[in-house]
Amino acid sequence: MLRLALNVAVVGAGPVGLALALHAARALPQARLTLFDARPADQDVAADPRTLALSLGSVQLLQRLQAWPAEAAQPITTVHVSQVPPSPSPFGPPEVTLSAAEAGVPMLGAVLPYGALVARLQTAWLSAAAAQPERLHTRMGTTVDALKPLPGGVEVDAGIAESFDLAVVAEGGVFAAQARKALVHDYRQTAWVGTLTLEGGADGVAGTAFERFTREGPLALLPLRARADAAPGTRRAAIVWCVDHDDDPVAALSEAQRLAVLACLLPRAAGRPLALSPLKAFPLGLNAERTLVQGTAGEPGRIVRIGNAAQTLHPVAGQGLNLGLRDAYALVDALRLAEQVDAALARVEWARAPDRWGTIATTDFLARSFTWRAPGVAAARSLGLAVLQAAGPLKRALARQMMFGWR
Repeated sequence: MLRLALNVAVVGAGPVGLALALHAARALPQARLTLFDARPADQDVAADPRTLALSLGSVQLLQRLQAWPAEAAQPITTVHVSQVPPSPSPFGPPEVTLSAAEAGVPMLGAVLPYGALVARLQTAWLSAAAAQPERLHTRMGTTVDALKPLPGGVEVDAGIAESFDLAVVAEGGVFAAQARKALVHDYRQTAWVGTLTLEGGADGVAGTAFERFTREGPLALLPLRARADAAPGTRRAAIVWCVDHDDDPVAALSEAQRLAVLACLLPRAAGRPLALSPLKAFPLGLNAERTLVQGTAGEPGRIVRIGNAAQTLHPVAGQGLNLGLRDAYALVDALRLAEQVDAALARVEWARAPDRWGTIATTDFLARSFTWRAPGVAAARSLGLAVLQAAGPLKRALARQMMFGWR
């Protein structure tokens, strides 16, 4: 176990930063932790309606922290992946169905509001900080202006300059607002995000997530927890509708027109679209650092970037936040097991590489494939889906990867 009394700065109090800080507070009893965020402490984070999709592995990690808001979450019991229009295949329909029952788990993941998760994590952190004020510090409403590498540490400039042994940056933001990192690709796609109300559909559809490959890009429906005031026979789902940025087929449409298009694009099993909330648009791109750690190859400083601060991904596979949480847990565990800080950082860089680069490469390939217009691409994708559905071991491997990452 790490015996050094580390002084650690955590920059960013979103889900990844809070999860890391809370895990470190419990796993590294000798460490001093300071959590920075520009968000004021009295801001009502619970009101943030954005939707998060978490894998089973992420749910289990948050349960270990006793910070999982089960009452706000809708379990995902089935994932249905298909293509429109469905091209014929000799191996069967061009679709893949992954189920929790087949995988032998209670759920494949869960969907919940961003605010519900952040509020629970923040409450847990503030409670821990109140119980141990001598080593756990909260600097909400404080913007970190700069990080300056130092030999064996880092200087954090947040109005005043303070020295720390290690700085963990978990403040990422969205692709359009980020400074460009080492690996950048603009997919020239826009994600339209909102909430869709549906009726009907296949049995068990309340826990089903749909991923539909269209000509313009992926269209995802993520099941939301039922509301008490919902009309009988209806349900809600978060929608992520990715389309061509340069020839956007959604921007100029009215709600009624968007509903009509969605009725044509979605599989029959999803049900009939009834109502659609106002949609928000987000440009999509890849923006990633080559390494998580700065300061392990003769460079001065100890700065680790995790979550969106290390890699911002296309939402096609829904793995961005899950990857960030795995980064956070791996970093804390490496610090807990190592006897030297630099050895721990080198270990986490090496250990996270397969999962990190495997997820980045898979997501990037899927996102780029929607820009390919060569004849036969749609047919090849349909064939791949049909073969995957028929190949039990491959399908189980895909389910494990979605739940727990690359191992």
